[in-house]
Amino acid sequence: VAMSTTGDKILDTALSKIGEKSLFTKELENALERNEVDLVVHSLKDLPTCLPPGFTIGAVCKRENPFDAVVFHPKNCGKTLSLLPEKSVIGTSSLRRAAQLKKKFPHLEFRDIRGNLNTRLKKLDEKEDFSAIILAAAGLKRMGWENRIGQLLGPEDCLYAVGQGALAVEVRAKDQEILNMVSALHDADTVLCCIAERAFMKRLEGGCSVPVAVNTLLKDGQLYLTGAVYSLDGSDSLKETMQTGVSYPHQNEDGPNDDVQHVGITAKNVPGQAQEAAENLGVELASLLLSKGAKHILSVARQLNDAR
Repeated sequence: VAMSTTGDKILDTALSKIGEKSLFTKELENALERNEVDLVVHSLKDLPTCLPPGFTIGAVCKRENPFDAVVFHPKNCGKTLSLLPEKSVIGTSSLRRAAQLKKKFPHLEFRDIRGNLNTRLKKLDEKEDFSAIILAAAGLKRMGWENRIGQLLGPEDCLYAVGQGALAVEVRAKDQEILNMVSALHDADTVLCCIAERAFMKRLEGGCSVPVAVNTLLKDGQLYLTGAVYSLDGSDSLKETMQTGVSYPHQNEDGPNDDVQHVGITAKNVPGQAQEAAENLGVELASLLLSKGAKHILSVARQLNDAR
């Protein structure tokens, strides 16, 4: 069942200005609630850290490349952001991308661009308004347009959004049959990374109206989480990395605890202690940033964005 959402329809306003938390999810959740559909598929980064009561993320699929990519206007083919002429205009609707890239590439200008992928690529190719646009690499790859990627932005250029690159399958929390069915789609490593990221975001009370960014790595049973907050122009920022061990044996956790949610995710086939460790990591990292002044940076960013 193909469906359109508020976020797909309101294309003349920056995402961060619409102020609706469930921009790309509400219509789908309504259909789920009315039993018109049994599961809905989202980009995980579109799902708020607090889901409406009665819903859960029953599966998080294996993550595609979570980083951002630059797609250049045909006349700038072969260039990189650092090689673009002074005052070149870059299109992005993300405060997170703009904040980081303004700081890294002060010679460039950043302007809002909205629309689905083909609309944005069309705006780029057919007009002279933008020298390049920034998109999630995952979306381009899934659409088979990987050949348009002119530059991949690594963690030294731009940390990604919470949950970026992962697909989430949302279901009714009480629907055991569907929950059991979709749980086969869980990718354990992706689940742990995304639980840490979502817990970080939730503790910060971030959303798309403030620039919050992450980078996670799971290696040899250790989960590393880098989290950062930025002012709108990128001049003020806080960034820290923490790690925790997540290699726990899987125990049969049947009984009353078998439907424990971690930041909206139900993953019965991932060890509960590992999920807990991942969630604690996100909360602790956010608390560290808050203790260093993240709340002030984010509230100023929110006010400035509201005033724009």
